[in-house]
Amino acid sequence: MLRPFSVKRAQAAVIRDRSRNLLRSADMAIAEARRRAARGEPAIVTVEDVTRVACQHYGHLFVEREEAAAALRQRYEAADCRVDCMTDAFN
Repeated sequence: MLRPFSVKRAQAAVIRDRSRNLLRSADMAIAEARRRAARGEPAIVTVEDVTRVACQHYGHLFVEREEAAAALRQRYEAADCRVDCMTDAFN
């Protein structure tokens, strides 16, 4: 049985999807930076990279810098990027 439409549930779903998409965008940006990096050089992944991926892959028209930076910081830590990456997400 379908539940009646709930504005609050719909808004919560949009927020969850956006957050998930930004985390995925950060993962993709990190992977792309690692592929681009020359052997022995650190991968450079920027907040702008995350924003670009979110726009291209998920159709987000606008992403706040702090929102993208937070997603990148979270995924940067999870992917142990301190070993081989540099980022502007902590500035």
